[in-house]
Amino acid sequence: MKPINRLTSTAVPLPIADIDTDQIIPARFLKAITREGFGENFFRDWRFHKNDEPIQDFVLNNPIYSGEILIAGRNFGCGSSREHAAWALADYGFRVVVSSFFADIFKGNAMNNGILPITVSEDFLHRCFETIEAQPNAPFSINLEKNLFINESTGESTTFEIDDYKKTCLLNGYDDLDFLLSLEQDISAFEKRQVIY
Repeated sequence: MKPINRLTSTAVPLPIADIDTDQIIPARFLKAITREGFGENFFRDWRFHKNDEPIQDFVLNNPIYSGEILIAGRNFGCGSSREHAAWALADYGFRVVVSSFFADIFKGNAMNNGILPITVSEDFLHRCFETIEAQPNAPFSINLEKNLFINESTGESTTFEIDDYKKTCLLNGYDDLDFLLSLEQDISAFEKRQVIY
């Protein structure tokens, strides 16, 4: 996975609460077993009519919004536990998703796939939406090492919580296996110190 520490980007606003994983990636697209190609069907039923024509007023079809940060309403990623939702988010190009609440399984799946989920207060989230509404190209910054999310237009910042192990993995671009391999020398040294009877 690609490491993430500091990132500055514009953001895509999606101020809708209770977005479930079936909206993020509809069940009919879950046939593949590799992570590639899911971005094509990210929010498929919100982005396209049944005849595959784009739905013009959906935010992901609006060219004034872009960036590697998705700012979403409360309870993002609820519903089924499908990891494909995180695959679709990453394949579409998002590296960070911000909300005031995440479903636990989605949050874990996101971090396991190199996406940083940032939980902020409802008030801070609302002000982020206000900033983007006033200035669609407003920049936001992340400093994972300091657990900091910054609205660069207003100068307002907030800290966020993240599990230390997952933070280490994201900073280094590790999945669980990569993390274990990074400890190979320590494990070998430990084994050599053991007494065999």
